[in-house]
Amino acid sequence: MAGIYVHIPFCKSRCVYCDFYSTTSLSRRQRYVDALCRELELRSSYINERVRTIYLGGGTPSQLSDQQLVQLFQSLGTAEEVTIEVNPDDVTPEFADLLSRLPVNRVSMGAQTFNDERLRFLRRRHNASQVPQAVSRLRQAGIQNISVDLMYGFPEETMDEWLRDIDAALALDVEHLSAYALQYEEGTPLYRMLENGEVSEVDEELSRQMYYALKDRLEAAGYEHYEISNFARPGRRSRHNSSYWHQTPYLGVGAAAHSFDGQNRQWNVADINQYIEGIEQGTPVMEQEILTPDNHYNEVVMTALRTCEGLALDGLSSDYRDYCLKQAEPFVLNGLLVRDGNHLRLSREGLFVSDMVMTELMRV
Repeated sequence: MAGIYVHIPFCKSRCVYCDFYSTTSLSRRQRYVDALCRELELRSSYINERVRTIYLGGGTPSQLSDQQLVQLFQSLGTAEEVTIEVNPDDVTPEFADLLSRLPVNRVSMGAQTFNDERLRFLRRRHNASQVPQAVSRLRQAGIQNISVDLMYGFPEETMDEWLRDIDAALALDVEHLSAYALQYEEGTPLYRMLENGEVSEVDEELSRQMYYALKDRLEAAGYEHYEISNFARPGRRSRHNSSYWHQTPYLGVGAAAHSFDGQNRQWNVADINQYIEGIEQGTPVMEQEILTPDNHYNEVVMTALRTCEGLALDGLSSDYRDYCLKQAEPFVLNGLLVRDGNHLRLSREGLFVSDMVMTELMRV
């Protein structure tokens, strides 16, 4: 099951925490869409498998015009799962109607929080009331697979405030929920605010309890916790994102987009002008990494342990399997990892410290 990821870097405004490649200059949208369509032609042979998932991410894909989205899908075609990321305030009745006429059958919406004061702090464009309104409009347009993103661990956030956000998200009755701890990525306005003492990070123990509260409430409501940050109704996992965690080949088009053919990784230049000019000249500006056996093993560990199934030990060579088990032994003994037959997975306690556990299992 191969996939296509399309990066749309345009944003009307930039959130304080975002470190994805994006631009608030919208003047180059048409040239960019033309370049995306051309790149799809130039790299049509990159994946030899049938494309089963398409994902438009960003940035803000809902910042493209109706005509530009129609043009893009004429080049993309369709697939079994076709996802587009949207901002709640972009989901007008007209936009929802457009989606109903496109191959889109899944929408991922960035709600983040239902607290208007925190939305302003994040520099989000929408307000809390626009999220249920957007969900309703998507339902009316026939979209039956909706995902909502949440964020927790804001400066001075209390557990009660976080529980209210979880309950507000559950009230939407969507098929999928993702939740991420607020991160202070270097180079972002939020990071500078932290450095200047304007904000402080939430206490680690409170962050841990927020994560467990999220897990418990969503599982009690019938959601499957299938990946560290992702929860789905039965049968509603994100098939596209799951392909990343299971080492499935995918083509990434657009500025800063990454691709993986099963052996090597490629990534386009993170500069919209260089990207467009390279595509227009028929020579995409990109870099490539040929994965060594150690690189491949490390990636398998890093991605597989994110999932509820965990790492399949019988999928490793005897050398890597022996190394992995030796490194994993102290974590199995202290309860952060669970050995379940031929699988190694993170325990409830291990999920919260997953990065540390994964790092210790990698080969350097």
